[in-house]
Amino acid sequence: MNTSLLLTCLVVSPVAFGQNNLPIIKATSTHVAINDGGYLDKNAWTLSPKARPDIYTADRTRQPKHVTFYTDIDSIRIKLKPGQSVDFIILLNEKDSCYTRVVSAIPPALKTAGIKTTPDTIPFTLTAYNAIAVNALINNRDTVKLHFDTGSFDFRLTREGIRTRTKLLANQPDAVAGKTTPDFGKMEKVRTIQLGKRVFTNPSVTVTRLTAHEMDGRFGPNLFEGKVVEIDYDKQLLIIHEKRPRRLNGYTKSPLLFIRSFACIAANLRVGNNLYSGNFLLDSGSNMAVILDSAWAAHEQFPTNLPLLNVKKVSDPRGFVYETKTVQLPLIRVSTFELTNVPTTLLGSKNPDGFSLNYLGNDLLKRFNTILDLKNDCIYLKPNKLINLGYRENS
Repeated sequence: MNTSLLLTCLVVSPVAFGQNNLPIIKATSTHVAINDGGYLDKNAWTLSPKARPDIYTADRTRQPKHVTFYTDIDSIRIKLKPGQSVDFIILLNEKDSCYTRVVSAIPPALKTAGIKTTPDTIPFTLTAYNAIAVNALINNRDTVKLHFDTGSFDFRLTREGIRTRTKLLANQPDAVAGKTTPDFGKMEKVRTIQLGKRVFTNPSVTVTRLTAHEMDGRFGPNLFEGKVVEIDYDKQLLIIHEKRPRRLNGYTKSPLLFIRSFACIAANLRVGNNLYSGNFLLDSGSNMAVILDSAWAAHEQFPTNLPLLNVKKVSDPRGFVYETKTVQLPLIRVSTFELTNVPTTLLGSKNPDGFSLNYLGNDLLKRFNTILDLKNDCIYLKPNKLINLGYRENS
């Protein structure tokens, strides 16, 4: 790889692809590696000459950072600021121009001074599998059940949900009848998705194989970037605020961390006199309580002799299968709150994300009314009526 062919640092505002002064790098392969803020993914990108532009959304951060694209023969290094986007061209085989745009996960700031807004209220049902289930309306016509997954992004619809709960495949009657395999690339465009009174126009929608039990899909918190998301389990409401609510009696505040765009919180585990600290992804899409990464557990020398509850295999929404064992954790401290005898799942294989990260599932998170301040990157927690409820893995 010849990274000296072109090493460019850009700090510019978005430009039109019609201009001729865009940086150009070359490639003879469609496969591109990306180093995003220090995280290298060798299989991150596939060139698409037909996309104009092909958009890469960088991992979320409120700090400027570098994003580097590596083709098989060239590279380009971009300095990206929050709210910014940068354009360039990858010339494939000396003939196909692949127009590429790198955008910040944090959108440009909007001027809202003097504009009065009321919170959006979205009712939900907490299912027996700990899913925050919301009725959604697709294209003003099809009602599906999606769950709010704080460990996911954008909208995801399951293949089965599309086939059985929507008319997006109306142009493929044999597929709807189950006689042939659906071609999801040719399904009707999702023009709108409505959650409560909030309507998303031309949303980003991806087809998935797996999601929470009994759900037709899911949606992630990035849809509410720059806003404040309140999850009230007592009233079973998602409330989307423009600003943080003023009255927060009983809530405790903690930093909301972002690792590879995943919202996380620091937590401590105690076994006997030993304390183990780590970052935990907030995963309301999981029906478990606590999941520990195998690499983290090995590095921290986390004990392997805790009381065993069960051994099994589980799949995440992307289809990755993990061999796991669930043990009884004596104590976990999240913010200022301590929970005891918490069923904790130990992953028996490497995390496919390529980095070490633990998880807090909704069997634990549901015990706290939660406010995610995605404007100031803080999280507020308050115990609710579910705080002393038994855990699913213990029942």
